[in-house]
Amino acid sequence: MLRGIIFDVDETLVYYEGYDPKKWFEEWVRPELEKHGIKLDYDLYAKTARLELPRTYVRELGIDPVELWKIIDAANNKYRKKMLVEGKIKAFPDVSALEELKKLNLKLAAVSNASLENTLLVLRAFDLEKLFDLVLGKDYSNLDGVKPSPYLIEKALKKLQLTPYEAIVVGDSSNDVLAAKRAGVKAVNVIRFGRVDGADYYVKNLWELVELAKELLTF
Repeated sequence: MLRGIIFDVDETLVYYEGYDPKKWFEEWVRPELEKHGIKLDYDLYAKTARLELPRTYVRELGIDPVELWKIIDAANNKYRKKMLVEGKIKAFPDVSALEELKKLNLKLAAVSNASLENTLLVLRAFDLEKLFDLVLGKDYSNLDGVKPSPYLIEKALKKLQLTPYEAIVVGDSSNDVLAAKRAGVKAVNVIRFGRVDGADYYVKNLWELVELAKELLTF
């Protein structure tokens, strides 16, 4: 029986108007890295961000990976604050469906590859934090534990005291689906930007998710 739902945040609950990853890196991240004497090009950053290379790979370049990601996350924090002021980070209109899910007495978690600080910044901007029993961001003690690794999903299950069979993972990307599958949890793909292969369920929006949750509560 369904007892909890684990949500991705970016592009599932909120979106970033005009976001371009390479432009973001060049304008916000590279200057901060250079201030700390760190040279890192976008292609290598992208490979480690996507875990095509382990995030600890940068040690081979003489860069401390935890320091690197803390600098990147601090730059991302400045970026997010500016975008919020400019109204370029927006919540999807259907996030109000989260309140209906709470009425079903489900435990709700928000799990992001972004830092906890950056995740909370965005959730608080739209008064969403209060709807979650748990919010998790990347763990600096396990930098390779970001999705598609199951680490954060498994961590959420443990903290919420749920078995994999009592939860579903909701997200927009293949990383969300893979992380769910590797944790033994069924995946729900919100097809805001296209269908991701391998999910157990597909919904067009979070209101359809409410109906799916009601169905799963009866099993």
